[in-house]
Amino acid sequence: MRPLAKAAADIARLDPRRFEGRVTGVNGLVVEASGPAEALSVGASATILGAQRTRAEIVGFRGERALMLPIDVPDAIRPGARVLLDGAAPTLSPSHAWLGRVVDAFGRPIDGKGALAQGPAARAISAAPPPAHARARVGARLDLGVRALNIFAAVCKGQRMGVFAGSGVGKSVLLSMLARNAAADVIVIGMIGERGREVREFIDDTLGVEGLARSVVVVATSDEPAARRRLAPKTACAIAEHFRDQGLDVLLLLDSVTRFALAQREIGLAAGEPPTTRGYTPSVFAELPKLLERAGPGLEQRGGKTGSITGLFTVLVDGDDHNEPIADAVRGILDGHIVMERAIAERGRYPAINVLKSLSRLMPMCHSDAENALVARARALMSVYAEMEELIRIGAYKAGADAEIDEAIRRRAALEDVLRQERDEDSDFAESFAMLAKALEK
Repeated sequence: MRPLAKAAADIARLDPRRFEGRVTGVNGLVVEASGPAEALSVGASATILGAQRTRAEIVGFRGERALMLPIDVPDAIRPGARVLLDGAAPTLSPSHAWLGRVVDAFGRPIDGKGALAQGPAARAISAAPPPAHARARVGARLDLGVRALNIFAAVCKGQRMGVFAGSGVGKSVLLSMLARNAAADVIVIGMIGERGREVREFIDDTLGVEGLARSVVVVATSDEPAARRRLAPKTACAIAEHFRDQGLDVLLLLDSVTRFALAQREIGLAAGEPPTTRGYTPSVFAELPKLLERAGPGLEQRGGKTGSITGLFTVLVDGDDHNEPIADAVRGILDGHIVMERAIAERGRYPAINVLKSLSRLMPMCHSDAENALVARARALMSVYAEMEELIRIGAYKAGADAEIDEAIRRRAALEDVLRQERDEDSDFAESFAMLAKALEK
């Protein structure tokens, strides 16, 4: 009887009315349409009927006309073309059958493995974050399997971190290490604005069979319309929320927030918003917290396990400028930042994480007192070496002049070995701190 009851409820929600409008103009990326006012609302979906059906989203108004941004490639749109005003915002129905699958911004399979089994309930793609006062506290520390992060930027379950790096510094490889090694129940990966060539390479080679088996990958490549690139991160969040609500610990990897912001900027400018810093529109900075706050602990459960979404969001810094507008805004929203530097990658040490510039705001509560003492000692030695590095390299520093500098030089190689990790190598907390303690004892 349960399927019949669900079908009856779905039928009861159907609106027998059908609203239509007409295309009145096309200006750049924006399609203008007229129609009944009660069917026009920002965020609602529509379908333009021409030589082919083109889905669109209403993003604003100009007078009484709706401004629509095509979600599909806008070919063969003619003046006066019929517009079906669907009204409702897009939804999806995730289930455990989605694990190991690759989907698009609408949750439709694109991996050639057949149809996806749908869950029992539809979930809005553009949902609000849970109420702050009703959320559970962050949980225990999450083993990420990467030594540099486990030691110097430890993450608690439900924490949100940013990964800040320029292009070609190793973000994708770091994400693949996290997807394979992190001690999470489910991994949800959002690939936003990626090169089409890199999608198969990431899934087949970088992520691998083992990583994909417990993951759901959401893809919106760089050639897709801006509306899809803006929708895909929200789809990834909606899928992660489904598993979180089942009491599971989810790791959400979103690459990248910058491309989401670029898509929102493209939409905002097309809708007539004024450009601000570096051309970003006000809606970009309004949308960022709405997206990023969706990660975190779930609603506190009195009975049963409370699920969580631990979010790692990459930020593609423009010109290696870590203070550019998007990086600055994201850093202020999240619970810490992981900084990857080109100079470290050029030295051949991967992952190229600058642990002195990286920060986890919840790390002190993640580690024991003994572990925090080891971290503080290692940070102090690396900081001393960083301050004197240029003098040391040109031979201006003479051994014996300062005992602390001498110790920093002596332990430099061992500490670099702690931070260096191969792509296929896994390192849990016990192994990571054992290696650090050994490096400080030499």
